[in-house]
Amino acid sequence: MRKDGGDASTFTGVPSSTGVPSSAFRALLSGAIDYAGLFPPAALGMASAVREYAAQRSGPDAWALARFVVPVSRLEELARATPETPGAVWHLSVLLGGDLASDLRALEEFNRRYGARGAKAAPLLGDSVEARADSVEAIGRLLALVPRELTAYVEVPVEPDPAPLLAAIARGGGRAKVRSGGVTADAFPSPAALLRFLRGCVNAGLAFKATAGLHHPLRAEYRLTYAPDSPTGTMFGFANVFLAAAFLHAGMGDEDALRLLEERDAGAFRVSADGVEWRGHRLTRADVEAARGRAIVSFGSCSFAEPVGETRGLGWLSPG
Repeated sequence: MRKDGGDASTFTGVPSSTGVPSSAFRALLSGAIDYAGLFPPAALGMASAVREYAAQRSGPDAWALARFVVPVSRLEELARATPETPGAVWHLSVLLGGDLASDLRALEEFNRRYGARGAKAAPLLGDSVEARADSVEAIGRLLALVPRELTAYVEVPVEPDPAPLLAAIARGGGRAKVRSGGVTADAFPSPAALLRFLRGCVNAGLAFKATAGLHHPLRAEYRLTYAPDSPTGTMFGFANVFLAAAFLHAGMGDEDALRLLEERDAGAFRVSADGVEWRGHRLTRADVEAARGRAIVSFGSCSFAEPVGETRGLGWLSPG
């Protein structure tokens, strides 16, 4: 099995520094946000994205922060932009391009040069990679190339039924990735297609991450970009996606899970230190932690402040 192929390694649980148990939703969000500030709609320059990530690493919500997402072609640019100050390792999720063998060699060299920086600068370590594949054969070739010390995410299309692709990822010791939105309305999969992906991951015992269009906790109409004249579209909420996956993992049927993916009413949820309830269905804290440990890894967002701030605004991060 490839490193961490079956465990959501970024999740460690969230103890409370006050001695009061934190909310179960905080456990759901712990180490769950991969920072993708380089990508649309934020599309920050490298220096700005690095400053934001560095600030959030030392901020009060660092518990929710996961990896810095960067294309393999920009690794050297990242190294030049990172502050030369000591600190904990920066864990990177590296997007591979079309020449997998060449990209993996470049990553290996980068890790050799920057993965053990010590007293003068925080280490930079690309220990997670992401790549696209749309066939069982392509998935097999990809996972055969990725060194076993790396965690590999394979982005697959949700149409048609991705079950054969998910099974191939599981056989190869990888993890799945789903694109749940974008900067145009047609980039968002249907709720039924996203549900089928989530169900397929649960059936295959496969951990997954999601990317794009998940800045907000709940499904609703939002602007698709940060431009003042941006069109709007219906986006999935990361809470909808994560909770649907957690409920599926705990045995929920597809009909209820589909309703949960489409839920827009914050009042339909009750969050406490002991669990999360939605319209008569309940996850215990142990259920949440089990789902994070075995199924739900993270979601990529070009904003870190939006998802954490809006979740706090709903009151879901306090014990309840």
